Amino acid sequence: MKFRPQIVSLILVLCIGLVSCNSAKTITENGTLNANLSSKQIIKNNAKSNSEFKMLSARLKIESTDGKKSQSVSVSLRMEKDKMIWMSKLGIVKALITPNRVAFYNKLDGTYFDGDFTYLSELLGTDLDFNKVQALLLGEPIFNPNTKDYEASVFEKSYMLQPKKQNDLFELFLLFNPTHFKMDSQEIAQSKNKRLLKIDYLAYQNVDKEILPERIKILALENEDQLIIDLEYKGIELNQSLRFPFKIPSGYDKIELK
Repeated sequence: MKFRPQIVSLILVLCIGLVSCNSAKTITENGTLNANLSSKQIIKNNAKSNSEFKMLSARLKIESTDGKKSQSVSVSLRMEKDKMIWMSKLGIVKALITPNRVAFYNKLDGTYFDGDFTYLSELLGTDLDFNKVQALLLGEPIFNPNTKDYEASVFEKSYMLQPKKQNDLFELFLLFNPTHFKMDSQEIAQSKNKRLLKIDYLAYQNVDKEILPERIKILALENEDQLIIDLEYKGIELNQSLRFPFKIPSGYDKIELK
């Protein structure tokens, strides 16, 4: 996994989440762990915490570093849940993600990307789609666990679910917060390929009765290559009427990800 600039840009496009506003209140965690809680109970409580908004708009600060170069950008974010994620930096850089499309363009260098999730799936070594990206950004499990194949335990300050038999291609670990049962962390490890994708949810907040991530840290590793992405969300509004303007200008050069 070589973190070329265009790959970093594409990953940044996917790092779009949910955030705070003036009425938002950071959640104080006071959940008490129960070592006897079953996987069925954890999964049931997690399902109750799923987000139910229809529309979201916010400002999003994204910071990334690969150990050699750091980037920081603030963007406008709009989301229609289950349908569309849109991002714009002053209209100069725009991105659009739908269940069938991943696209962005950059007016500064006259380039664009327009494709699907195939490349990113190959990059991570597992199937990636819109629902998984959305779940990641909402503090929900990327892979929906079930009571039959997963076992529960307590790990530090979280409830942990993991498959009773880990996949040959990757190992999966899901850590749930004992206060509201959103994710504390999710980790996909590919030992054979020396790859790791780890998403830590550093803080949550209550916005209009929705429990949403406030700060997220994403770590991607392969061999000696490393990418860290920090997300901070501000100025959220829920369920307002929104537009999602996006049209790739003619004459731009397509970015080929190989």
